[in-house]
Amino acid sequence: MPLSFTSASAQAVGPSSSSEAYEVPLRPSENVRAALDVDLDARLNFAQGRLILTNQRLVAQFPDATEWQGWELAPGMAMAHLDHAGVGTLELRNDQALLATWRFTLGHNPAALRLLAEFDRALAEQTAGPAAPGQVAADEPDEPEADEEEGADEKPPSTWTLLRLWRFAHPYRWRLLAGFLLTLAGTAATLVPPYLTIPLMDDVLIPFQDGKQIDPRYVALLLSGLLGSALLAWGLGWAKTYILALVSERIGADLRTTTYEHLLKLSLEYFGGRRTGDLLARIGSETDRINVFLSLHLLDFATDVLMIAMTAVILFSIDPSLALVTLVPLPFIAWMIHQVRDRLRTGFEKIDRVWAEVTNVLSDTIPGIRVVKAFAQEDREAQRFREANRHNLAVNDRLNRLWSLFSPSVTLLTEIGLLVVWAYGIWLVSRHAITVGVLTAFLTYIGRFYTRLDSMSRIVSVTQKAASGTKRIFEILDHVSSVPEAPHPVPLPQVAGRIELDGVSFRYGNRSTIRDLNLRIEPGEMIGLVGHSGSGKSTLVNLMCRFYDVAEGSIRVDGIDIRQVALADWRRHIGLVLQEPFLFFGTIAENIAYGKPEASRAEIVAAARAAHAHEFILRLPQGYDSLVGERGQGLSGGERQRISIARALLIDPRVLILDEATASVDTETEREIQKALDNLVRGRTTIAIAHRLSTLRKANRLVVMDKGRKVEEGTHEQLIAQRGAYWRLYEAQARQEKAERDRMLVVDEAVLAPAHLTRESRT
Repeated sequence: MPLSFTSASAQAVGPSSSSEAYEVPLRPSENVRAALDVDLDARLNFAQGRLILTNQRLVAQFPDATEWQGWELAPGMAMAHLDHAGVGTLELRNDQALLATWRFTLGHNPAALRLLAEFDRALAEQTAGPAAPGQVAADEPDEPEADEEEGADEKPPSTWTLLRLWRFAHPYRWRLLAGFLLTLAGTAATLVPPYLTIPLMDDVLIPFQDGKQIDPRYVALLLSGLLGSALLAWGLGWAKTYILALVSERIGADLRTTTYEHLLKLSLEYFGGRRTGDLLARIGSETDRINVFLSLHLLDFATDVLMIAMTAVILFSIDPSLALVTLVPLPFIAWMIHQVRDRLRTGFEKIDRVWAEVTNVLSDTIPGIRVVKAFAQEDREAQRFREANRHNLAVNDRLNRLWSLFSPSVTLLTEIGLLVVWAYGIWLVSRHAITVGVLTAFLTYIGRFYTRLDSMSRIVSVTQKAASGTKRIFEILDHVSSVPEAPHPVPLPQVAGRIELDGVSFRYGNRSTIRDLNLRIEPGEMIGLVGHSGSGKSTLVNLMCRFYDVAEGSIRVDGIDIRQVALADWRRHIGLVLQEPFLFFGTIAENIAYGKPEASRAEIVAAARAAHAHEFILRLPQGYDSLVGERGQGLSGGERQRISIARALLIDPRVLILDEATASVDTETEREIQKALDNLVRGRTTIAIAHRLSTLRKANRLVVMDKGRKVEEGTHEQLIAQRGAYWRLYEAQARQEKAERDRMLVVDEAVLAPAHLTRESRT
């Protein structure tokens, strides 16, 4: 357990890299071995905290907290270091649990690695004693790769995970209470008929067999009671089912909406390691499964529990000894449930993951059906689906073997229990301890008791399925974006477009992609980024758009660090044109107005004219109301690109980013797109990436990148004169274009030669 301290007894400790003054309570025998400033809280908002390692323990002041907490160094403790996409993490664990987590930007990563190495040495000294003088310490650990994909561990989800759904059920708590009360009343109503069988048997039927006359009024009263209780149970059952079904549907809808909205707020880093099919399965089928559990199975479970509890009370009130005999199968059923529960949890989570594999094949193949058909790979994709389906079948078969044995075994135990009650009841009747009416009522109650017990045993399956789905949903909801929102964002009403990069560095895991980059871009200036593939151009664009955060340094717009600005506010001023433009299923007008849904038709047409798209749009059957297929199918690459440019023009961005905007089109289409781009870049700060260096002739400056560093900067003429990296790129591209022209010339001559020979032969 962590120890809590107040700052009253604190003493100053060491220099801090932060401007804040930190104090920590130390014991007289303690010495500080390492310290780390942490600058992110649990939700990755910027906040200051500190972690201190002494020769005896770890002491931490969490971000925005006033008290210090401490953990004594002990065998079994371990500290893990993770970093990905600009965020570093330290996790402190022992054999039982995760004790604490600290997050920080990667500017503090060297200090974190030093603290980690000192922690390992301190733990070793706790067990083996301090190192001898002059002994060489172990090397600092290598920086680990990015965090593994979630779901890789085989730890089964706990049933208690379902309690986390209360967050979504809380707004409907009064309806839930009404449903519970109706369930209680309905269950009580269903318990009335068996009790009325006692007077029917003992006071009516058995005396009639002995020659006594039946009292019609008494019989009518008892039968009215049976009919009234049945009607009451029906009405209450309908009301509680309707209310709880409405609540469960709303909980499911809120769960889907919240999960999807949270997914949209996550950074690109999260989506880079996930399959589309898996995410679709979580938001779709998993929420449906939870919804069915809440609306049907949980209601049945609550009814079963109430029925068993109330039936048990009635049974003990009728005859305690006979009631005890009724409970004989319970310990065996409880033991069986305990034995299979964990195996069911693991099995159902495996089924979820395997089903996600099936969905992944579909989500890969259907959007890429044109490529599948172009390369005649239908059989191969069908085989992939068969393999995934076969794997899914095998996992389900293994689980069904377990479940098929468990369920009949519970039924057998309940039948044996009923047989025992029959035997003991007949013995009691023979001893005149109970009447036949009491035994009949008892057997009726016992039948309901065991039926509910059997139903409760079956709910183990659906409960574990729901727990597995809940875990997978909350794996999304618990994930915190590595691009945090500023806690107190700086307003950005107007942007001039001055961009400054100071000492910018970035890494994917332990692979450095941008190193100590400094760059100034003036308002309205066009900068061209050139370099070999993998030199860091696209990564730099991602950092400017704040799809990722820098590990070191800063990016400022008009003197304001973009990390201090709300994400939506900053991106509203950016126009992005990609090499492969993405169009949504919908009309041409809707795709152009995607960034500005409230735009008028006149504004949409004006943007299309400026993008040189108006003419081809009018040639479509419904013009601007023509439907665009999924991902822009039905349009050529150049047409999609011009719609993408019109989309960027419509929002009138102050900063424009062109990422290989003309790389995938022919020369004629490139000229049309270039005209549209000339309209787009006018008066805007522009960062353009292009492999074809000829497309960057109009850039004010060119920045040459290599292995994440800026190696050259200047105009085309200046860089050619330097005969450096840019000159080598330009010469290599010129040779490649010349070879391509020569090849095309040879092809043309080969095509024309037969016709020439034919004319000569005729002569």
